[in-house]
Amino acid sequence: MAEIHRTDSVVIGAGVVGLAVARALAQRGLETFILEKNAHFGMETSSRNSEVIHAGIYYPKGSLKAQLCVEGKQRLYDFCQSHGVAHKPLGKLIVATYSDQGSQVEKILQVAADNGVTDLKRLSKAQIGALEPELFATEGLFSPSTGIIDSHQYMLALLGDAENAGGVLVQGAEVKAIARTAEGYRLTVDNDGKLTTLECRILVNSAGLWAQHIAGLIEGLDKAVVPPLFLAKGNYTTLTVKSPFCHLIYPVPEHGGLGVHLTLDMGGGARFGPNVEWLENNDPGAIDYTVSPDMPELFAPRIAEYWPAVTPAILAPGYSGVRPKIAEQREISGDFRIDGEELHGQSGLVNLFGIESPGLTASLAIAQYVEALLGYKEKRAQGKLPNLGKGEVAFKDAQP
Repeated sequence: MAEIHRTDSVVIGAGVVGLAVARALAQRGLETFILEKNAHFGMETSSRNSEVIHAGIYYPKGSLKAQLCVEGKQRLYDFCQSHGVAHKPLGKLIVATYSDQGSQVEKILQVAADNGVTDLKRLSKAQIGALEPELFATEGLFSPSTGIIDSHQYMLALLGDAENAGGVLVQGAEVKAIARTAEGYRLTVDNDGKLTTLECRILVNSAGLWAQHIAGLIEGLDKAVVPPLFLAKGNYTTLTVKSPFCHLIYPVPEHGGLGVHLTLDMGGGARFGPNVEWLENNDPGAIDYTVSPDMPELFAPRIAEYWPAVTPAILAPGYSGVRPKIAEQREISGDFRIDGEELHGQSGLVNLFGIESPGLTASLAIAQYVEALLGYKEKRAQGKLPNLGKGEVAFKDAQP
């Protein structure tokens, strides 16, 4: 018979958002287990991104992405300061490279203002050239509150806080079944070949690429409240020579993503990407993270639009990551889905779907939002629960 453990709360998934949620619950005094199927935390989406602290510029007004990114950005900067997490507020240039892109620049400026991002500055061609002499642009925007972070240090700090508050990370722990009980949930967990039963009152599904799979295991959860999954692979190339840039460089957005942009790591190394490659097989277990050796040849013409000096010879295949999309393919505006009892009808359960960029930036705000959903009746009565995102409202209203 499987060994039985009882706890207050379980968070499935030890990516950056799962760790932030577990930290918040543990600091509330709840005994919290974090279950991670991989050998280490943060091995999937959380370790395969640009490590950018986003300002909240692009997301539709009123969306969860907009609300939680803008709120989470300052929380993240404050956390980095207080916990000694390496970060740099380098600032970002968003550049137009064609004369007819002026209307897109104006639209970005308006969307950012609608989201409460008021520090963007419009720059002329000459002003951009003064900041980055090797950059070509007809005009652009400067975002001073965009930065970079060492995501591994950040996850270590989140885990440290959670463990100091009594949280427990269990690695190599794959959830096989989730049954309902009178008190909450009973999980059957394969922990490195040993079956264990874990009972809890609160269950948070923060499994990232695997969130839909985990939701499908929950006894009694209506399949209609589980959104479809689309996988969008993003490839990166690395710059093999010293970078001439000191800011992050983004072209105006493209369908499905933010274009092949330049970001810098904490050591000053430069990488370009990601592109957007929609995978035909939406099984997260079938993902191939290999970056094609042809990627430098494919990237160079796109990078050359804003950095004419680039050549394929100074680029090398880097790494790749996969975004768990829940919107129709090629829609850039798909929102987060953070579903509590009010939506799916199961007490003590929160499902997180489509947590892609800006999930890292928004992670601390997402954790607070999850806390609010777990006590939504009290919070709603007090007027303290954030508004549901547009996607979540539309989904809820579509139910019979």
